[in-house]
Amino acid sequence: MANNVYTHGHHESVLRSHRWRTAENSAAYLLPVLRPGMSVLDVGAGPGTITADLAAVVAPGEVTALEATAEALEVTKAGVQGVAYVVGDVHALDFPDDTFDVVHAHQVLQHVANPVQALREMRRVCRPGGYVAARDSDYAAFTWFPRLPELDEWMALYQRMARANGGEPDAGRRMLSWARAAGFTDVTSTSSTWCFADEEDRAWWGGMWADRVRASAMATQALASGVTQQDLQRLSDGWRAWADSPDGWLSILHGEILARP
Repeated sequence: MANNVYTHGHHESVLRSHRWRTAENSAAYLLPVLRPGMSVLDVGAGPGTITADLAAVVAPGEVTALEATAEALEVTKAGVQGVAYVVGDVHALDFPDDTFDVVHAHQVLQHVANPVQALREMRRVCRPGGYVAARDSDYAAFTWFPRLPELDEWMALYQRMARANGGEPDAGRRMLSWARAAGFTDVTSTSSTWCFADEEDRAWWGGMWADRVRASAMATQALASGVTQQDLQRLSDGWRAWADSPDGWLSILHGEILARP
């Protein structure tokens, strides 16, 4: 995660989204291979909700939560107990070869400077016979209804900000190719979606982005690039209009890899 900027930051509106994530809704492709006693490295653990679920499944196995900065790791510590905490760079992990049974990363590779190098490192610290698991969204594959122009503008802005920060927002479709480039030959590649369509889900997701587009690190970066506060307010209003639509529907595609060293 070195040499680039985390587009989302750690504003409350961002953490509100990340704390919703569980192993069931965000790592279902990985759960069937987990066993009690496994050791797990969770790269980019965030607020720790997925980490905590993984720890429960592999108990009494050891789980290590890794974050890029001490500040981010404090967020993890506040969210999950009973695991080890490490600050580190996924491009150069400070662990010996063959340390973990499972190395997992959720919504990480889209933000790092070199996702292939990150996967090489994840492969290096994974034991033979273990699993490297990664899942990332693919922003260009998001689809929604009604097709509000403000949401199209939001998508274009997010894509621009993420790439300016050194990331690849359309990571989902690249996961298999990145894994191959990192040296994996045994790779299972799948996809899954999040869908927000009922009134409660629309209110939560649309309200979260209505706040996030005005107040998160992305908003600060957008303002610095010449976007106006009025522009951001318009995008925020667009998210609220989508949330208020009784026909509102949104699907978020993710690419997944389960690879064996």
